[in-house]
Amino acid sequence: MRSNNLNEAERVLTICNACRYCEGFCSVFPAMELRRAFTAGDLNYLANLCHNCRGCYYACQYAPPHEFQVNVPQTLARLRLETYRECCRPRLFRSLLNGSAVPVGLVTALATALVLFAARFGGGPGALFETHLGAGAFYRLIPYWAMVLPFTAAAALAILVLGRGLTVFWSATGGNPAEFRDLRAHLHAAWDVLRLRYLEGGGDGCNYPDERFSMSRRYFHHAVFHGFLLCLASTSLAFVYDHLLGRAAPYPVLSWPVALGTLGGLALLIGTGGMIYLKTKMDRAPAAEESFGMDLAFVLLLFAVSLTGLLLLLLRSTPAMGTLLVLHLGCVAGFFLTLPYGKFLHSVYRYAALARNAGEQFRQRAGSAENDPSA
Repeated sequence: MRSNNLNEAERVLTICNACRYCEGFCSVFPAMELRRAFTAGDLNYLANLCHNCRGCYYACQYAPPHEFQVNVPQTLARLRLETYRECCRPRLFRSLLNGSAVPVGLVTALATALVLFAARFGGGPGALFETHLGAGAFYRLIPYWAMVLPFTAAAALAILVLGRGLTVFWSATGGNPAEFRDLRAHLHAAWDVLRLRYLEGGGDGCNYPDERFSMSRRYFHHAVFHGFLLCLASTSLAFVYDHLLGRAAPYPVLSWPVALGTLGGLALLIGTGGMIYLKTKMDRAPAAEESFGMDLAFVLLLFAVSLTGLLLLLLRSTPAMGTLLVLHLGCVAGFFLTLPYGKFLHSVYRYAALARNAGEQFRQRAGSAENDPSA
């Protein structure tokens, strides 16, 4: 039996398929027009292909207060949240994907408490408020094994759960293994992601935070996305320095791990700060209110990770280092532990939807070429 969200998505997209005024707005409408009827898999696929640029809402002649009540961004946002729950593995944790900020807050608070416990009993009484200098200063506060093993396990677990969710999502939306192995489709999707192509809206930007066209959402997403990549590169280099070269953190300001981490942290701070501002100013009419808390919690947590990381860099030679290290590691742990059960899922499922969309486009062009008498 179909859920109310699926039924509403089918109703709205059936109207859109008949109208087709928004044909060139984004990737959703060309993909929708390939279908005369919609399976549950089709609807979940199209919902995750949507980038929430909102152009269709403000252009639609059937949007509220019209009696048809066509609200594509809101409808697809609600269905995306339902998709996250349906594809969640293990199913035991699907209740975490209720759209609330509470799970993220509780997990991060618990992780911070555990890091504080490790610092209190690993570094000894008073170590948290002492000045620690030189190589290995962090490990004098929190033992090496207590810092490396839990975070490695949390990151590995997050990757495994996200990978499992991706395979469930691909199958649930009607994809088959052969399509998933289409390298050309993945390269096309990766290029779309790197450019954040569909945050251009129809070319003039998104209608976000209100009906006016703006590139601000796209620019802030670029800052977050590439800032995250720079921080990942910094962490990877630090791993090489520590485990292969025998050079323990903290590293000099002019070292590659610190330089990349600083640039990445600043980009994340600017990007998440801008996104928080836009979210507080956005028009709520085309939004799904039930997911607002979860969306905001994810951005706030990334903001906290970048802020505490930068403050730790600035004050690592002072007695504030211990407190900032605990806060930073607590936020990082909370981020990794909630990664498969929060807003980050949109990046994984949207990428999968883009890859499937690219494959559909390639097959459509190939079919058109075969049927063209002049070819």
